[in-house]
Amino acid sequence: MKIGIIGAGFIGGTLARRWTQLGHEVSIANSRGPDTLRDLAKETGAKAVTVEEAAKAGEVVVVTIPQKAIPDLPKGLFANVPKDVVIIDTGNYYPVRDGSIPELENGKVESEWVASLIGRPVIKAFNNIFFQSLLEKGLPKGTPGRVALPIAGDPPEHRAKVLKLVEELGFDGIDAGSIADSWRQQPGTPVYTHDFDAPGVKKALADAERSRLPEYRKKADDSLRAFFASQG
Repeated sequence: MKIGIIGAGFIGGTLARRWTQLGHEVSIANSRGPDTLRDLAKETGAKAVTVEEAAKAGEVVVVTIPQKAIPDLPKGLFANVPKDVVIIDTGNYYPVRDGSIPELENGKVESEWVASLIGRPVIKAFNNIFFQSLLEKGLPKGTPGRVALPIAGDPPEHRAKVLKLVEELGFDGIDAGSIADSWRQQPGTPVYTHDFDAPGVKKALADAERSRLPEYRKKADDSLRAFFASQG
C-alpha cells in the first residue's frame, strides 16, 4: 500500500518505521521540508517529500501534527485528492502546547474540528497510544493480552481499512463508531495511554462520560505541563 504521512514526530516517525518494515511504500513530510528528513528517511526507508506530495502519496494519508498546526496546513491541501483516500487524524488537543482553541474549549469533538478545517472526513486512530508502545508492543493476532486500539470515524469503509492496518501492526482494532464518538478516546479519557486489551478498551470507551471532558482534558494537560517542566 502507498501511504503518506504529514508530521514526523514520535507517532509519524514510528508509523513510517513500522509500515516500511511491513513492505508499504511510505512518503513522509513535515513543515520544514524534505531536506530536514534525510536522516529519518535513511533510517526508516520512507521517502522524504513535501506536505503537498504526502497528501497525494497514496491510498492512506496520516495527519499527525499538533492541533495548533492544523490551521497552518496549505489551503486546499486535499482538494484534488480522490475521495476514496483515507485520511487518518492522530492528533490530540493540549492547551499547554497548542494554546486555547475556543471551539474545542466549547466542546467540539477534536477530530470533527480537524475534518472541518481540512475539508475531508477523517478517521481518529493512533492518538491514544504512546509511540514507544506503538513501536514495541505489536503482537500476533490471538496473543493473550494483545494491546487494542480504538478506531473512530466516517465513512465506515474508511474505518474498516484503518482497522486492517491496525491489525497488521500487531494490535486488535476496535471499531469505536463514527467521528462523533471519537471524544471517547480524547486525552485524559479512560482509554487514553493505558495499553488495554480488547475487552479493556471496550470497557474504557463505555466508561467515558462526555460531561467530564473538561476534567479529562485538564488531567492530560496537567500531566504534559509537568513533563515540560521536568525537561527544563
